[in-house]
Amino acid sequence: MLETLGLEYHYQQGKKIVFPDIGLKRGQRLLISGFSGCGKTTLLSLIAGALKLQAGDIKFDGINYSTMSSLLLDQFRADHIGYIFQTLNLIPFLSVSENIALGVRFSQSRKSKVSNLNQEVVRLVSSLGLEREALKIPVSRLSVGQQQRVAAARALIGKPDLILADEPTSALDSDTTKKFLNEVMETFDSNKQAIIMVSHDASIAPYFDTVIDFNKHYA
Repeated sequence: MLETLGLEYHYQQGKKIVFPDIGLKRGQRLLISGFSGCGKTTLLSLIAGALKLQAGDIKFDGINYSTMSSLLLDQFRADHIGYIFQTLNLIPFLSVSENIALGVRFSQSRKSKVSNLNQEVVRLVSSLGLEREALKIPVSRLSVGQQQRVAAARALIGKPDLILADEPTSALDSDTTKKFLNEVMETFDSNKQAIIMVSHDASIAPYFDTVIDFNKHYA
């Protein structure tokens, strides 16, 4: 489904990162671990099409990113990729259900996979351990752990082909991390989707079938 080839990124400060090539199939769960500043978030941004390619290429179902304009990449991301941001990027004054629904607002393709939006939102919050009573509450009133679940539901709604997760457990304690990962993996469709998560926490490796350790790659 996804292939990265010869990716490099040059930062304005003069730092350069050469990334290992990645091949990802549907159903695969990939963890990228490593120290802070090793390029994990940059790699996710390149795969999401949010950063412009500088060297190398990315192929998604055979489509080369280098052949697409920024506008086409934006729409491609909306249709095919669900993103759990490290900073969550939730809209604080919107309710839980409104934040989750944003996941399909800009993609007719993902929206078409949801026969009943309200029912799908309820299903997701239930599967991710949130109470239905929270649906109408502004997300600013939720705990960090609850907000993480809202961000995950927004990324999962409409069954995008690829889920990207940037340090989604960094603000959670050990028990909450395990609960959150169990819930995400149970909601994830292993027949149609793939997931790439980046984290500095190597202890979560058992949740994934493939691990790339940037600490070893750059050693």
